Amino acid sequence: MNDPSDRPSPRGGTPAVPPTTAGVPAADSPPWAAPYADRPIHACVSLPGSKSLTNRYLILAALAASESRIRRPLRSRDTLLMAAGLRALGCVIEDLPGDDPLHADWLVTPGALTGNTAVDCGLAGTIMRFLPPVAALAEGPVHIDGDEQARGRPMGAGLQALRDLGVPVDGEELPFTVHGAGSVHGGRVALDASASSQFVSGLLLAGARFDTGLTVVHDGPAIPSTPHVTMTVEVLRDAGVDVDDSVAHRWRVEPTDIHALDVQVEPDLSNAAAFLAAGMVTGGVIDVPGWPQYTTQAGDAVREIFTAMGADITLGRESLVLTGPERPRGVDIDLHDVGELTPVIAAVAAVATSPSRLRGIAHLRGHETDRLAALATEIGRLGGQVEVTEDGLTITPRPMRGAVLHTYADHRMAMAGAVLGLAVPGVLLDDVATTAKTMPDFPQRWAAMSVAATAVQGY
Repeated sequence: MNDPSDRPSPRGGTPAVPPTTAGVPAADSPPWAAPYADRPIHACVSLPGSKSLTNRYLILAALAASESRIRRPLRSRDTLLMAAGLRALGCVIEDLPGDDPLHADWLVTPGALTGNTAVDCGLAGTIMRFLPPVAALAEGPVHIDGDEQARGRPMGAGLQALRDLGVPVDGEELPFTVHGAGSVHGGRVALDASASSQFVSGLLLAGARFDTGLTVVHDGPAIPSTPHVTMTVEVLRDAGVDVDDSVAHRWRVEPTDIHALDVQVEPDLSNAAAFLAAGMVTGGVIDVPGWPQYTTQAGDAVREIFTAMGADITLGRESLVLTGPERPRGVDIDLHDVGELTPVIAAVAAVATSPSRLRGIAHLRGHETDRLAALATEIGRLGGQVEVTEDGLTITPRPMRGAVLHTYADHRMAMAGAVLGLAVPGVLLDDVATTAKTMPDFPQRWAAMSVAATAVQGY
């Protein structure tokens, strides 16, 4: 296996900080051989629920006035850790029997929030940034920690916002302790959420339970991934919460009871991007059932992006169908609002007919790993050419060869590696299991897509 420190230097631009390898398995762990496709893939791919929606629904159900039902939730590392964290605070979350145990509904019964407990957030930004405002409503201290690699993720703005609201917090990043007093007065708080939109969402999700409600004001550079804040506002309104977002960079949540939920979770459209990319890099046809006609998921933007890269995409009542080009073409695109799609788009760009420029994604340096440096390193390891710029990547397609790719305990990096493996023979991933963060059975689904394509086409 290649040494993780053997990284090609970025070609010009702002120097990349080498991505951390914390969480990368030991050298004797067997790498996963990514399937290679020597012809177009034609497959129907059914996907599990959205992580972003599942974790938002869990928070609101835990704070609701009565029992909620979450139908077909995503069961992945991030969502199971969120459920465990809420149980630690006094919420009851039960599995309901059904035909499909992997997607059994959750029955959520809110309880009095209690502290004197600890929460493991793993690598989940939604837990480390959504749970602290909930913990502030608990009686007693709540200690929050996660994976070693999570300890470098930005937390300061969210924790300072709680302090400004009168909540004592020990620490500036993981691990930290929120000292809940059973209630939060609320009011107005200003913060710089340019490192993550999750700081705004976390405050809004709990704000209706604050005594006087909450007004959140963003004061700083543009917030990344703003569709996720829109998603938060929509789920709050669905739960009967009065949210005023009529003024830019300002959100007002009125104090109110949160209604019980009975919701079905949409398929995860960000995870869908990797499977649609299979059609992009092989010139195939991918059918994704259940694609919503209207959604607040940021991943829906993949339709516009892949169309710009040469795909023919049709959204019908039953499914979305992508017909890939013979070869994708490069793009110049701002991904600031949909940064989570960057790794998969970069993988497609690496095999395109012309260079691509991916802009507006400087904040990806603070995700599970420094995704800009990691993408430059791993595409470079295959022979591709990637320049790390001040706010993104410039990717120039080059002939590529197989190699062992590092995933840096980052599910999006693993999915990008799988996409590259379809186009480049001999690609292996050192830790495909990290995809369990949002899709526990990703390797099986990826293999089934190839098997299904083989069966349909008869080869």
